[in-house]
Amino acid sequence: MASELWMAGLLSLGLVLITVLFHYEALRIYTNLLARPSKQPRIRILQLVFGLFLLHTIEILIFAVMYKVLHSMGLGELKGLDGEQLFFYFYYSAVVYTTLGFGDILPFGPLKILTAMEGLIGLGFITWSASFTFLEMQRYWQGDEGMTK
Repeated sequence: MASELWMAGLLSLGLVLITVLFHYEALRIYTNLLARPSKQPRIRILQLVFGLFLLHTIEILIFAVMYKVLHSMGLGELKGLDGEQLFFYFYYSAVVYTTLGFGDILPFGPLKILTAMEGLIGLGFITWSASFTFLEMQRYWQGDEGMTK
């Protein structure tokens, strides 16, 4: 059991590292795209919000794939999961990532490690994105001039 915990822990930690780097690089790319002078402030902010939605959706999908992988490796299970399709893992991942925690699906075994890490990193990513959006809005919506464009 100890080796299974270590394996799940290392895989989970590796996934967190990959998603942190992915999130950072995506925000860096958004910064460069939004800095183009041809776009109006409203268009920039809308593109940012939809881009961040897509970014978070991809991150949730990455975690969902890892849940499926860990489950298939016998490193835990998700009780209450309705099927083996990726959609069901995606649903569970979205609930954990957003820290909603409905409780209709429960993790057992080493899979709990990934669940805990995803809840923590999802909260961090959402607040990071909110802060980033605030800074971008502050930059482009200074005064009434930016609001009316």
